[in-house]
Amino acid sequence: MNFMSGLLHCGATRVVTGKCASIGRMNAVTEDQGLYPPIEPFASGLLDVGDGHRMYFEQCGVPDGVPVVFLHGGPGSGCSPRHRRFFDPARYRIVLLDQRGCGRSTPRGELKHNTSAHLVADIERLRAHLGIERWLVFGGSWGASLGLAYCAAHKASCSGAILRGVFLTGRRDVAWFFDEARQLLPDAWQRLADHAPRRRRRDLLAWYVKQISGEDRDAALAAVAEWMRWEEALTQPGRAPPALPAPAGDEVQRLIDKYRLQGHYLLRECFLGDRRLLDCAARMHGLPTAILHGRLDFICRPEAAWRVHRTLHGSRLQLVDGAGHSPFDPPMARALVETTDHFLSHGEFSGWGTSVHERTGT
Repeated sequence: MNFMSGLLHCGATRVVTGKCASIGRMNAVTEDQGLYPPIEPFASGLLDVGDGHRMYFEQCGVPDGVPVVFLHGGPGSGCSPRHRRFFDPARYRIVLLDQRGCGRSTPRGELKHNTSAHLVADIERLRAHLGIERWLVFGGSWGASLGLAYCAAHKASCSGAILRGVFLTGRRDVAWFFDEARQLLPDAWQRLADHAPRRRRRDLLAWYVKQISGEDRDAALAAVAEWMRWEEALTQPGRAPPALPAPAGDEVQRLIDKYRLQGHYLLRECFLGDRRLLDCAARMHGLPTAILHGRLDFICRPEAAWRVHRTLHGSRLQLVDGAGHSPFDPPMARALVETTDHFLSHGEFSGWGTSVHERTGT
């Protein structure tokens, strides 16, 4: 295993890029959307998960803290330094990973031996590799889908779950994103549609995936750019999406790899589908679970969170006012930090959010 130390220990302090930062000072939440201050990993590595894949992972916070695993979205995205900041670094042992084919995992963009079942097995392999008995599972968007699948398959390995911006992966969800959401942003959707030949607009996902997977790199990048513009428009309802910077160097291929992998999953209902994921939710009965969803989420509709909540008896739900799909929308970022703090204090989520089960007895 190839470990790289990103953080040196120095008594009760930690040395980060040459500067000692007191854990006590790091314990305060910053004003940056209510997130904890930036931190660096104390360890990272590449885990051989088989089939020629090596999965990047990193650990932040404190080695003897409450274990939590962060599952990123996409599919295809990878984790980022900001994702570390939803957790109190003085009390959590924060594990982040780049799923097969994503980010710093190798080979990047590889589609062979890359399904949801593989990803679930990889997460469990990492838990065993790190010697963690049970951990809190934290996932957003596609990460919430993967979190449902993992918790159902390995419930005994989980101490709880925090699911944000639930994506149920079914045909309805994909149809909403590529077609039906036009009713909310008709001008932005028209630009997405106009990039495709008129005869192919009935199945925009299939056409975009074909473009991105083709040998013409310029055509692939142009398709990626339009997909990203549409995504940004839905992510920021009521605001004009910002101009996207032109990618350069390796960033071009990274984006093509990301959206090619995402297409590989979306064309196949992420190898899951909504019925199977709701069955996963039902099998999580008894596992402390908090579900958060932005009321203004135009990418993954709040209905998905409601369906999971109703299916998973004992789960708690918070629909976050003023938040869309991004976990970094200030209301959502604050709510996520409050949720991770609540778990530290209570080890479960009773008294947090609301429960339809308490209101209806179902």
